[in-house]
Amino acid sequence: MLCAPSTKAATLRTSATRALATSTSHHNAAQQRRSMATVQDAPPASHAKELQDQDRIFTNLYGHHGADIKSAMKYGDWYKTKEILLKSHDWLISEIKTSGLRGRGGAGFPSGMKWSFMNFKGWENDTKPRYLVVNADEGEPGTCKDREIMRKDPHKLVEGCLVAGRMMNVSSYGYTTPMKRTSVPNVRAYIYIRGEFYHEATVLQRAIQEAYKEGFLGKNACGSGYDFDVFLHRGMGAYVCGEETSLIESLEGKPGKPRLKPPFPAAVGVFGCPSTVANVETVAVAPTIIRRGANWFNQFGRERNAGTKLFCISGHVEHPVTVEERMSIPLKELIEKHAGGVRGGWDNLKAVIPGGSSTPILPKKTCDEQLMDFDALKDNQSGLGTAAVIVMDQSTDVVRAISRLSKFYHHESCGQCTPCREGSKWTEQIMQRFEKGQAREREIDMMQELTKQVEGHTICALGEAFAWPIQGLIRHFRPELEARIRDHDKRVGPSVAGGWREGSEKHGMLISPGQ
Repeated sequence: MLCAPSTKAATLRTSATRALATSTSHHNAAQQRRSMATVQDAPPASHAKELQDQDRIFTNLYGHHGADIKSAMKYGDWYKTKEILLKSHDWLISEIKTSGLRGRGGAGFPSGMKWSFMNFKGWENDTKPRYLVVNADEGEPGTCKDREIMRKDPHKLVEGCLVAGRMMNVSSYGYTTPMKRTSVPNVRAYIYIRGEFYHEATVLQRAIQEAYKEGFLGKNACGSGYDFDVFLHRGMGAYVCGEETSLIESLEGKPGKPRLKPPFPAAVGVFGCPSTVANVETVAVAPTIIRRGANWFNQFGRERNAGTKLFCISGHVEHPVTVEERMSIPLKELIEKHAGGVRGGWDNLKAVIPGGSSTPILPKKTCDEQLMDFDALKDNQSGLGTAAVIVMDQSTDVVRAISRLSKFYHHESCGQCTPCREGSKWTEQIMQRFEKGQAREREIDMMQELTKQVEGHTICALGEAFAWPIQGLIRHFRPELEARIRDHDKRVGPSVAGGWREGSEKHGMLISPGQ
């Protein structure tokens, strides 16, 4: 039961149909010239390509029309989904690889490659269930993109679950083709949504029910002979459950603590079965990429950084906004074009956190020429992360800002790893002293060494999450730390290591040995 093209969407759908019909020949040609289907093998792309309104995937980001299924179908969702499902999983995976899509949840791992891990050698003979898990536990401070998708464009996500599930054969275990069934029942996709997102969960659940009613989900989804169920699971708001194995543990009803890897979820995931955890935005764009063709998506952004991306701009800007833009857009253009510019003008800019609170801060001199993509930000010792741009003007106390983030990460540590459990507490305490200037200058280097000892020595990335903002502060704003310490020494008197006042040992207070 597929929607016929509407007048408003006729042009878009005609091009989508043409891309879907001709992309098989593009795929065959690509197979001849590619040795391994990776992001690096994708054709070069230039960031000079501007994004037009008709190129945007998320057409209802600002709620201009309803979130119901009829409105969604009017604007292109659920169009020829049956034809997509009848394609082979190898063809679909190859399209995603060719498109250059990288994970939109923060890590930036090539999505086509990750999804292909589910189709390991001999998967057809594996009788275990296979699961797709969508990570909707958006807890990174400053990030507000996935909730906008679920609130305004929920059918993009629901259809994306179906298409992504087909690529990974999520409900095809025991099938030879989608049309030939065995007695094995259908399996499911789980959408793990943050508990605080009550309204978003309500809208998304309504969208799932509408899809079932229209025959797009459930038995014989879209008339393809393919059975597929989607279930919404509400979490309890723990930040660490955004990590894929913590999310899986929570989904299974256990405390949300990360697992050691290997084994990876593609081998041993939900309930011990092959699973893939993917971000909301990553899953939601998959059907549009298949309809319009991999080359369409790949024309935006630089090589290895292709496509469009949702950017969340907040902080000291005139108009905080979540907007879809091309990858590799200059940071200055992004802020001035969509957020009305920095409060008080660009020259009033002090710093920007470019990808959510866990990415290192960048000073204005770096922001002047910064491109917003994975590789450009990595070159400047930061990261794109979730593309949550937090803007700070000259009125910002950056030391206090990073100190507040340290408090957040200490609170959110699950306590499983010693470096994270102890290190997050130490960094919070030291940052509180730095905020007051109650320290010695040599403790700045000690703090840097502490964050390096934590980085890379924890099960999940929360160790890096609280270490990197502090490293960015020391790298770019060390003079502010030193000035604060000197000012404290003038007003109160010099401190010894640990923040103790001179002469504290005479009053029976604890002093570190040798101090």
